[in-house]
Formats: sequence, structure tokens, C-alpha cells
Amino acid sequence: MPAPVGHIGARVKCGDDPRLLTGRGRYVDDLMLPRMAHVAFVRSTHAHARVTRIGLDAARRAPGVVGVLTGDGAARLCKPYRGVLLHYRGMKTGAMLPLAVERVRYVGEPIVVIAAESRAAADDAAALVEVEYEPLPAVLTPGAALAVGAPLIHPELGDNLLYETRLSAGDADAAFAGAYRTWERTFTTGRHTGVPLEPRGLVADYEPATRALTLWISTQVPHMMQAVLADLFGLPEQRVRVIAPDVGGSFGIKIHVYQDDMAACAMALTLGRPVKFIAGRRESFLSDIHAREQTIRVEVAADPDGALTAMRASITAAVGPYSAYPRSSVVEGGQVLRLLPGPYRVRHYDAALRVVTQNKVVTSQYRAVGHPIATAVTESMVELIARDLGLDPAEMRRRNLVRPEELPYTSATGNVYDSGSYHAALARLLEVAAYDRLRQEQAAARGDGRHLGIGLACFIELTGPGAQFYGVGGAPISGQEGTTVRLEPGGAVTALVGVTNQGQGTHTALAQIIADELDVPLDHVAVISGDTAVVPYGGGTWASRGMPIGGSATLLAARALGERIRTIAATLLEAHAADIELAHGCAVVRGSPERGLSFRDLARTVHFRSNELRDVEPSLEATVHYTNPSAWTFTNGAHLAVAEVDVETGKVRVLRYVAVDDCGRIVNPALVEGQIAGGIAQGLGGALSEHCVYDGAGQLLSATLMDYALPTFADVPPIETHHLETPAPGIAGGFKGAGEAGATGAPAAILNAVNDALAPLGVMLTDQPITPERVMQALRQKT
Repeated sequence: MPAPVGHIGARVKCGDDPRLLTGRGRYVDDLMLPRMAHVAFVRSTHAHARVTRIGLDAARRAPGVVGVLTGDGAARLCKPYRGVLLHYRGMKTGAMLPLAVERVRYVGEPIVVIAAESRAAADDAAALVEVEYEPLPAVLTPGAALAVGAPLIHPELGDNLLYETRLSAGDADAAFAGAYRTWERTFTTGRHTGVPLEPRGLVADYEPATRALTLWISTQVPHMMQAVLADLFGLPEQRVRVIAPDVGGSFGIKIHVYQDDMAACAMALTLGRPVKFIAGRRESFLSDIHAREQTIRVEVAADPDGALTAMRASITAAVGPYSAYPRSSVVEGGQVLRLLPGPYRVRHYDAALRVVTQNKVVTSQYRAVGHPIATAVTESMVELIARDLGLDPAEMRRRNLVRPEELPYTSATGNVYDSGSYHAALARLLEVAAYDRLRQEQAAARGDGRHLGIGLACFIELTGPGAQFYGVGGAPISGQEGTTVRLEPGGAVTALVGVTNQGQGTHTALAQIIADELDVPLDHVAVISGDTAVVPYGGGTWASRGMPIGGSATLLAARALGERIRTIAATLLEAHAADIELAHGCAVVRGSPERGLSFRDLARTVHFRSNELRDVEPSLEATVHYTNPSAWTFTNGAHLAVAEVDVETGKVRVLRYVAVDDCGRIVNPALVEGQIAGGIAQGLGGALSEHCVYDGAGQLLSATLMDYALPTFADVPPIETHHLETPAPGIAGGFKGAGEAGATGAPAAILNAVNDALAPLGVMLTDQPITPERVMQALRQKT
């Protein structure tokens, strides 16, 4: 059966009219409309090498091939880009291009893009490309990168150090000199990645006549991508349309600009026809950003009663060969630098950060950016000190947590904790987990020869940032969020929102806010997001900002629409606007329920009989843009894990997990519970099994789901979630973020549970993931 008229790839029958207007605005005669091309990539098989020759003849002749593009060709279309944030003074990085030119710097870096009639044909042609390399020494560790005479990943930079800084407060040297006792450890966090259910993908369609690019892409940040594409490809921004449909998971993986995405867009510009790219799972492991590869040497001073007095730290973050664009790769290390004091009253602080290049996949922002690392380090030190001083770990925390009367509290690193429930969250955790009984059960288990541990973690989570995060550094990333809410002629409500839906239930929560504010049924509210041609400008979804920023914009827009409804109803009902109430989808005069209008009747009057309004604007639409008036707002929580270690095999089993979180005003408890539980599962994976493992040549050994050990249902224990609600004082709706708390607390609680289990054996682990091999190695070293 022939394809319907107008479908891409259909043969057009024009009938009596010699011309047919296609959906893209062009008249065609009896011809084939352009079919979608599918792209595949030839990627580097070396961690570091010069590319000496690329043989393309066989690939060009392969069946179905319609386009071949190399680095030089892509560079003529797309200008180089560098992930530098100006407020990180002194930062530098090498330039990225869609396809490597002359040199490759990590295994998986794209070199050639092939477009063909099908993905299979593109893959077959890619296999025919001949690439010859001159291997160069691979720099894989920070130590090797910073060594004297180290091979330079970007010779023009002069060294492999992208950024370094120091942050100090109080007088750490004097505090340590006069300390009762000090403790020092070195922690490492293994590199891992997000692995969303849906991999990255896009369809790019370029119209040469109007220089218009439409991009359907699995992204968290449509407006950022619009600005980036216009800038890099020299297109008018108003001619670039980015559409992000519902996305199957992101976790921060989809807020970055990837080389292969830009190469696919370059191919669309070259061919003038739609181009599709869907990353395979192996491609995802080789190209999606990684995260967490850091080493932290920390020293803490405390008084005999357990009061923490000072902290020193040296942080080294290894971030791959480039700084990610446009958010950079220094933010994760910067977060650790500023979050190490945690929710504790540490007044003397001195820490240094170094961000180093290496020949591995680029690292950058991934769920909870830096929080899991900082929390695991600080919470491990708190438990170590408590153990050595003979204090219960819960009591140790009570003595050091920021007190309610001290809020808002400015930490030693300058973070302002605007609000929170630090002591209340810990107290609630100990109550709901039956902490005293757990300790009794632990003692009984140890008497039976079992190695059972209980781990606590108290933490803070930075959420809802404004322009202070990226915009002040020159990145095209909006710190504000826009929402338009309108009343349709039929009486239903449509909301156009800038925040995107990544599977976390954003549309449902925003619809609830609107329904509550206007008092309409939830199913009368439709929420639309993700299309830059339709929705108000906004920053998208990242840094747990959906509710603090997007939710507040939506709340205020709904209120503004409510005021418009009241004004119009007052005119039609001959009443004062202050006397109009909104109830059950109607506008009624207070005290006279018989005098009222349904939203449908009111809307139909405005849209179809606006002459009745008598000098009142005939509009039932309101748009509000909102930004956090402060730098950010802080969520907090307290988590507890119970774990058992098999000392014969090194296997760790998490038996129970209890979480108490305070994310401000809760809109939808079920969605919050899902966010917390999902974050805990990801945190468990990072703590116990997930690891992007490289060999000595820079080859990624864990590039399949057989080798990269994601947690399964068998690994995740029952998760008990509990909530407190301390509204954010500076946020319109009192909302705080909830998306990253679980991933923040879980690695710390699990690491502490394992170390508590092994404490009678004199073993303390400081490396994550806590694999059986590492457990057995630690036990062997102790014996």
C-alpha cells in the first residue's frame, strides 16, 4: 500500500492541482520527498593518538550511503567550543569539535559520521572506514597527568591542569595546632555514569531555503540547546526550534553538548534532509559523560567531647580530556570543595581543589553533582571520630549539627543554609528506624558471628539555583523559569512550562499546583513542555529546580490567571473583584452563590463576546517568569542503612534502608517518594558496584550491561521513606528540590554501615565502590 500523501518518503500524487504544499511549506510535483537518513559513527579505538590517515572510498561506495563527514568538514560548519565558566577564574580547556581533527583523546571519540538510508547500512559502511593512528602515551591518572614531563593532552595549554583553587575560612592552622586530636584519611570515588533507560537520541531536520533547523532531541534543556546550536552553527536563533518530547530518564546525562550530537546536526545541514541518531548502549558508555572520579585527602580536628573544630582537604578531580560544554567539568569538584563541612558547625576550614585532564571519557554533572562524594567523606570521618572517642554516632551528630536557632546559617565555605530541620530529621530517623533496638539486634547478631553494621548519614542538598550557578559564568543556561497558564474556551486550563519532563512526574505536579490554585479538577489541566517554539523561555530540568523554580513560576502564573478571572467575572457579574471567589471551576460572588459563572461560560464570553467586557482586556492568559531571589535553597535529610558483610566472600548485602527527607512543601508525596527511592537505588549502585573500569591503555572494560554492574531488584532492600516539611522561606511556593537527596545520602550511609560491620575487625574502607575484592583485600591487609 502506498504511503499517505505528504509523509516523508511518499510518492506524491498531485491530482488536478499541479502543485502540492507539503508540511514543510514547499510545493513539489510528482517526486520523492527526502527520506530520513540514519547516522553511525567511526569512533577512536585509542585513548590518545594522532590520526594519520582516514580511508573513506569503500564507505562512500557502500549501499545506501548518502553522506560522509570527517572532522575538517564538520569544523567548517560548527565552530570550536570550550566548556569554560568565567567565574572559575583561571580555568582553561582544549577546544572540542563535533569530530576529531588530527588527534583523538579518548576511546570512543567520534572521527567520522556516516549517513545512510538505514542504521544498518550506516553501521556497515562505518565498518569499511580505514583509520590509521600514530599512538601517543595515554595519561590516565591525575598523578601521571601532573608528573614532570607528562605527555600533554592539549599541548597548547602547557600542562594537564585545567583548574585549581583554594578556599579557606577561620584559622585552620591554629585550630589544628591546638586540637585535642586529629584524624586523617584518603577517600576515592570510582568513576560511574547515569545509564538512563532511554539512551541519547535525536532527529535533526534542516531547511536550507530558510536556514531553519528543527531538532527533536532527548534533552533536559531545550532552550539551552537552541542557544548553543544557533551559536555554534551560525544560525539565526529564531530559526532554531528544539523539541524535547517526554524523555525516558536523564539524571544529568542529557544536559550536555555531545560531539556526536553536533556531528549529526552537521550532517543534517550538509544533506538538507532529516537525520536520525540513536546511541546504542555501548556507544552510551563510550560517549555519555561519566562522573565522580575523585580523590579526597581529608583531615579533621575534634575536641574530647566530639565537637568538630577544623577541617582540611585536598581534592583532585580527574575529568577526561575536555571540560564539558557549556556547564564545564569543574563544577563537581567545586561542589565537593564547598560542601565538605556538611550540616555541621565547622568554623575553621582550608581546602584545595585541582581539576586534571586524562585520556578517558569526559566527566561532568550527574545526579547530585558532588554531594554524594562530599557527604560520604564527611560522614565517614564523623563515624570514625565517634568510634575512636567512644561516642554513639547519633550522639556525635547531635553535638555538631547546625541548631534551629542558628538558621539561616552561613557555612565556613560561604553557603547560606536558608532553612532546614537538621536535628529534627535525625530525631525522626532514630525514632522510625527504632535505632536503639537496631543496636541491640546488632549486638545479638555479632554474638552469633554475623558482621552486621548500621550506618548513618546526615546531609544537605543544594537545590533550585538561579543564575549564580552558570549564567554568571557566561554559559547560555537560564536561571529563571517561565510558565504561561490560560483558560481555554471550553473551560479547561492549559499550561505551557519551561521545565521538562524526564519521567519524574513534573506535569502531574505542576497540574496539581494549578488545580489547587484555581480550584478546578485535575483532569481539566493540560501541561505542555519541551518545545522552544511554544513554551516560555526557561532553564529546563537540572539541579532539583523543577519545583523550586518551575513550580513557583507555575504557582504565580496560576495566581495571576486567577486575578484575571476575578476581574472579568466582577465586570460580568457587576461586583467588586475582591468579592469574587474561585470554587469548583466557577467564579462566584462571595456570600451569593447563586451569582456566578462557570469557567466555561466566562471563557466563551471573553473569547467570543468580548464586547460585553466594557474596557477590560479580553485575556484569560497569564505568564510569569521566576528565579530564585537567593543563590539557592537547601534540602536536608538523615538516612540509615543496615548492611551485612560476608567476610568469607566480601559480599555486602544492604538489608534495610530508612530515609527521612525535608524537601520543603510537598506537592505530590508519591512523586517525592519515587524520587527518593530512585536516588537511593542509584546511590547504592555507586556505593557497591557501578564502576567505569579502564585498563592501562585507556580501554573501557565496562562498556556493556554485562560488565557495568547496575543494581537490580535483588540488590535494593526495602526502602522506608519519611518526610518533614520546612518551607523554603525565599521561594514563592516554599518548595525545595527532591530529585537528588537519595543519591546524596545513600553512598555515605552504606559506606558507614559496611565500616561499622567491619569495625570489630579493625578494618575501615575508604574506596568506592565497595566491591567484594576490595573488602577481601582490606581484610587480608589487616590479618
